[in-house]
Amino acid sequence: MGFFKKDKAAPAPGGSDDSPRIGVSGMMANPAVLGGPSTTPLSPDDPLLQPIDGIGLAEYAAVAREAQSRGVTTEEGVAQIAQEQGHDPQVFAAAAAEWVSRMGQSMVVGQEFRRHLGV
Repeated sequence: MGFFKKDKAAPAPGGSDDSPRIGVSGMMANPAVLGGPSTTPLSPDDPLLQPIDGIGLAEYAAVAREAQSRGVTTEEGVAQIAQEQGHDPQVFAAAAAEWVSRMGQSMVVGQEFRRHLGV
């Protein structure tokens, strides 16, 4: 009892059930209201988190991490690293562009990318 008492039965923010969700913590408002990327939690099988032409977010992050460690800043350099890691450079470039687009749609995708990147 008291002003600061929390209702233990209340659903967690961003969801009303116990299903696994990946979400953005610490955001009080969803920037999507103003045209920004959404902070709405995503289920692990959400289409925004699915691989693009066989290149998942973890693979995209692995190439980005290697490019970062080598100081590579050009598309050609990133394509070379992708090829070294067994990806077709053209397929990887298209997938990378789509991953960037997805990050613009959902902050959750960006947070998952950073998690895979090791940041």
